[in-house]
Amino acid sequence: MHFQHPELFIGLVLIPMLVFLYFQLNSWKKKLASRIGDPSLVSQLVKSFSAGNFLFKFILICTAVFFLVGGLANLRARGSAENISRQGVDVMIVLDVSKSMLATDVKPSRLDKAKQLLYRLIDRLQNDRVGLILFAGRAYMQMPLTTDHSAAKLYISEAGPAAVSTQGTIFSEALTMANSSFNRNEHKYKAVVLISDGEDHDPEALKVAKQMADDGVMVNTVGIGSPDGSVIIDPETKEPKKDAQGNTVISKLNEPELTAISDATNGIYIHLENLEDATITLTQRLDSIEKRALADSEFINYKNYFPWFIGLAGILLILELFIPERKRKIA
Repeated sequence: MHFQHPELFIGLVLIPMLVFLYFQLNSWKKKLASRIGDPSLVSQLVKSFSAGNFLFKFILICTAVFFLVGGLANLRARGSAENISRQGVDVMIVLDVSKSMLATDVKPSRLDKAKQLLYRLIDRLQNDRVGLILFAGRAYMQMPLTTDHSAAKLYISEAGPAAVSTQGTIFSEALTMANSSFNRNEHKYKAVVLISDGEDHDPEALKVAKQMADDGVMVNTVGIGSPDGSVIIDPETKEPKKDAQGNTVISKLNEPELTAISDATNGIYIHLENLEDATITLTQRLDSIEKRALADSEFINYKNYFPWFIGLAGILLILELFIPERKRKIA
C-alpha cells in the first residue's frame, strides 16, 4: 500500500496552525475576563459555557482535517494488472517557450499555434508514451515519458515564458535532456518533436543532434513564424521588446538550423502553416519508426481507500456541529 499523492501531506500544517489559534483564543478569553475584574460577574457570564465540550469539538475538527488530507493523498493498494498488448514508441516533445514565441506573425501567436499542433498530435499518439521539455535559455523537464496523455495536454496548456528563468533559444541543452530521458540500452523506438522559431544560433545543437542519431533517436523539427520576422510584445509592459540600444527587436524564423538538426537524425523539418497537414505529416513520420511493446502503470488496477478517509472526515465534522458549547441544564 502507498499514498498516490504524498506531497499533499503538506496540508497537515493546518493542524499546528489550528492548535496555535486554539491557545490564542483561550488566552484572549482569559485576558478579557481579567479586564472585567468582577469574579462573580465573570462566573455568571460563563456559567453555561462548557470548556470540555469546546475542547472536544476542537479535537474533532483537527482529526477531520487529518483524515481529509489523508483522503486527498489517496491511500491505495496495488491490484492485478490488465493483460493489454500495445505497440508504440517514446516521443519526447521539446517546446520553445522563449519570449520570441509570443510574436503574432502567426495567429493568435507562435506559442499558441504550437500548442494547437501538439494537442492534435497527442490525440494521434494513442499507443505511444509522450514527455515534455520546455526550454528557452535553459531547459526544464516538465513531464517524463508517460502514457497519461491528458496530463501532457495539461502541462502544454500551462506552458509559457514564465516557466523558464533564462531567456534565449538554446537547442543543445534541451536536446541533451531529451536524449537522456530515453532508455540508453535501446537504439530504436525513440523520437523527438522539437518546435521552435529557432531565433538564435546554437553552435552545439548540431553536435548533440549527431550524437542522438548515433543513439537511435529521430529528431523531427517544426519551425513556426515567418522568415521576415515580427515584433515581440512584452506580456508585462504590453510594449514591443527593445534591445540594449533601444531598437525594436524583430524575431525571425531560423529555418536552416532546424533543418540541419532534423537532417542529422533522419527526421523531417516542417514549416508550420496548416495544422492538419503538419499533424498528418508528423504522425506518418513517427509511424515509420519501429515500435515495441510498452507497459505502464495506467494498466494496473488499484484499490483506492480515499472514500473511507473523506467519509470519516465528513462524519467527524457533522458530529462536531451537534455538540453544544453550552452545558446541559439540569432540571
